[in-house]
Amino acid sequence: MPLRALSEVEEQLGEDDEKARERLDDAFTRFEETQPALADRISSALNGPLDETALALGYFLTLAIWLAFDGTFGDELTEISETALTGVEESLQLDEQIRLSDPAEAVDSDDVVAMEQPDVLSFVHEHVDAALEANANEVDVDDVHAVYRVVLVEVLALSYAVKAPANWAMPTAEFTA
Repeated sequence: MPLRALSEVEEQLGEDDEKARERLDDAFTRFEETQPALADRISSALNGPLDETALALGYFLTLAIWLAFDGTFGDELTEISETALTGVEESLQLDEQIRLSDPAEAVDSDDVVAMEQPDVLSFVHEHVDAALEANANEVDVDDVHAVYRVVLVEVLALSYAVKAPANWAMPTAEFTA
């Protein structure tokens, strides 16, 4: 995902007029229609007891990321199934457990996500850092961490939901002489 796509979405979401609100409402509706499993998972996470900063950050980041993927990939972005979403969550949980059991491990789960989507994770970190800095005395860091985890799941799930190009052939494990 190019940073340009995220910047364009950020500009659109930053507009504050009647047309912008209509576009935002339309985007939420389209998100719920095209990615129902992901929308439900995000909705249940954001409907939990979160402080205002974490909640606003969660809505902004999850919508911005989906809009960027949708705008960049369009019809190449497939619907994420409940099974695929659970698989992403379980792989992150397993990765976290492995890293907790080996304190010498220098790579975190978000570093792995950053290898796949460096610009997206840079965008996310920029907004998380800004939210924490602007609301340092009021923000519940655990709530922000919960939102951050939901965003990581969304980024990975959407990344896996992009169809491979038609001319792309899966590499084989066979060696030829």
